[in-house]
Amino acid sequence: MKDDKTEQRWDKLLHIRTSGRDDSHSDQHRYPYEPTPYTVLERLADSGYIRKNNLLLDYGCGKGRVDFFLSWQTRCQSIGIEYDERIYENAQKNKETAVSSGRVSFEKVDATEFVVPDQADRMYFFNPFSVEILQHVIARILESYYRNMRPIQLFFYYPSDDYIAYLMNVEELQFSDEIDCKDLFPEENPRERIVVFELGEIAG
Repeated sequence: MKDDKTEQRWDKLLHIRTSGRDDSHSDQHRYPYEPTPYTVLERLADSGYIRKNNLLLDYGCGKGRVDFFLSWQTRCQSIGIEYDERIYENAQKNKETAVSSGRVSFEKVDATEFVVPDQADRMYFFNPFSVEILQHVIARILESYYRNMRPIQLFFYYPSDDYIAYLMNVEELQFSDEIDCKDLFPEENPRERIVVFELGEIAG
């Protein structure tokens, strides 16, 4: 009950509607829309990894919760990437009312075809798609990195073993940190964490 109240409170404060799951267009490669809990986003915002000079890409952004919350909390710029037209329209509708809408934009595009802006330096994933799609997305991120070499951090919330196994084998990526979120939920679930990977040297 407390969690539901937290969800409603933040949606109301940010002037958006992002609650609820949507699996109407999901399949074996594209997973259902389910928003990241606000308690987890608070922990990520408090980590200091995302600041006002960063450009965040939110893969499988759904209705835009991550984008609106983090741009409001950290003052970063954010681009949400969503392939499902109906959910994308919900994100755009939220943008009309959101308190942080000026720093948020959305792209209706398949993540494998999205050309990563050369200034983007933070990427967020909450299991939006299969490892097969993730491989194409990481290749796109690496293309951008080699065009303009800069420090990049990638955040993976609730990662699957398949995700971690793949990421650990990408030569350019380095495991950097783990933000533990298990204490935020009643059951002890080892997947309740945000795993951080880095590309390039991150300044301290």
